[in-house]
Amino acid sequence: MSTSKQREKRNDSVILLIHCPDRRGLIAAVTEFITKNQGNIIYLDQYVDPVHQVFFMRIEWELDNFLIPREKIGEYFDTLLARRFQMQWSLYFSREVLRMAIFVSKLPHCLYDILSRWKTGEFVVDIPLILSNHPDLKAVAEQFGVDFYHFPITPETKIDQEQSELELLRKYRIDFIVLARYMQILTERFVQHYPNRIINIHHSFLPAFPGARPYHSAYERGVKVIGATSHYVTAALDEGPIIEQDVVRVSHTDTLSDFIRKGRDLEKVVLARAVWLHLQHKTLVYQNRTIVFT
Repeated sequence: MSTSKQREKRNDSVILLIHCPDRRGLIAAVTEFITKNQGNIIYLDQYVDPVHQVFFMRIEWELDNFLIPREKIGEYFDTLLARRFQMQWSLYFSREVLRMAIFVSKLPHCLYDILSRWKTGEFVVDIPLILSNHPDLKAVAEQFGVDFYHFPITPETKIDQEQSELELLRKYRIDFIVLARYMQILTERFVQHYPNRIINIHHSFLPAFPGARPYHSAYERGVKVIGATSHYVTAALDEGPIIEQDVVRVSHTDTLSDFIRKGRDLEKVVLARAVWLHLQHKTLVYQNRTIVFT
């Protein structure tokens, strides 16, 4: 199914993410704003951080018969509620399809999984390009009809190559990036162009088993659990706000090949969950944590 047809099938709704100092009457004020303007609420989830006394909310309502024009909703909400309650907020529309770039190196398992979910309509997203520091996966991009760009990276060329990548991302109007086992560390300058919009996946052996052969180290130590973590990328390596994690048990009967197979299976699933949550606007980053709405 084409992205345009998928867009037409989706509910025409607006999604509002909020966080602000907690106080009495917040839920009532937001829901009253919606209902007074003839909006039908179809989703509401909220949470109060008991330590910092911060209120978080995700609310979605149908746009059919809503009295405020969609291009004015943010302005009205900011004037009537957000300023009064010191709200930080983001507004999204369900029929707006995000544009995603995929960064890869040589391992294809996460790339194939994302592209398959996209082609079958599970992910309603546009994927106009794939970028890589190696040419190995060009055939995969061609198989799925996605533009492929090869940017070789060395310590001497890294800054210039990242600048070229940023220019290309702007040309393609990319909204967010997925690192599908991209084996390069992005510079702080690059990350600053996409704050909380770069999603990474890696094994959860850190910090116990760092380096290029973590499964080998874990196998030699006889670990009993293999995990995967997906998070937003920050300047601090692998320390960004976590979106999704999972584990699978292993035992002494598993070979090194079993460890790697189970680990890669888990990486695919955990990354897919994180991408889906981002596409649904169900993640809200506060400080270095994520609020993940169910």
